[in-house]
Amino acid sequence: MMIKEWLASYEPKNQEQAFSALREIMQEVSLAGLQRSGFFEKAAFYGGTALRIFYGLDRFSEDLDFSLLQRDPEFSLEPYFKGLVEEFANVGMQVSIKEKKKTKRTSIDSAFLKSETVWRELILEGTVIDAGLGGMIGLKIKLEVDRNPPLRFETEEKLLLKPYSFYVKCFTKPNLFAGKMHALLFRKWQNRVKGRDWYDLEWYIRKGIPLNLDHFQSRAQDTGDWSPSVVQKEDVMNLLRNRINSISLDAIREDIVKFIPDSKKLDIWSKSYFLELIEQLKFE
Repeated sequence: MMIKEWLASYEPKNQEQAFSALREIMQEVSLAGLQRSGFFEKAAFYGGTALRIFYGLDRFSEDLDFSLLQRDPEFSLEPYFKGLVEEFANVGMQVSIKEKKKTKRTSIDSAFLKSETVWRELILEGTVIDAGLGGMIGLKIKLEVDRNPPLRFETEEKLLLKPYSFYVKCFTKPNLFAGKMHALLFRKWQNRVKGRDWYDLEWYIRKGIPLNLDHFQSRAQDTGDWSPSVVQKEDVMNLLRNRINSISLDAIREDIVKFIPDSKKLDIWSKSYFLELIEQLKFE
């Protein structure tokens, strides 16, 4: 597919929307490179970008997050770099990619993929971002793989049609919800609230997607955040109520607004709204 046509399918209204669309196009090309290299025989896609690309979440997302299917503390993304670079070359872009060197031992393997050129046809044919095309150079995507993941999750094969037709192994929606709930309740950043967590919570509940309690418990126990022998629905509800009562609405709005096309959706947000919203939460 021509990159110009791919970009036009997003109908970007301004440069910021165009860059968000270009980042997502780069994410999908990255998934193609990983799939062609056999990556999804060992790992599954999860997180906000998986929810966006395969399940219709109506906000942009930044990172590509993966979980190994079996724990392997020695796993590295580096063997897949060649396939990623070649996949971008196939669609007319030069990229660089390097593994992030950790200063301390961690179960997460990270790499950063960066555009070193602008897509040639965007220069030649003109686009909505002509005036700031150079800003695309240096556009980054972070790839992260959990080498020692909490298990007890379910996956399914999801079809992507661009840049060619292929399947990606993804967490199922209830298991994705479990990961999001864990992040929302136990995220370690003390001074930074992620509005994206709350936007996604609203999305899951409005779609009627149930929370997989088993995988949520596995995540909470694995990180040492919460270790009841059995997780009851009401326990999760009480944690949620306490979290809602502690958040800053201004902070979560500020975090999410640049990722969504219509900020009016946030007008209803209040603590009382979220307290009422979670009463509609389903479990499995």
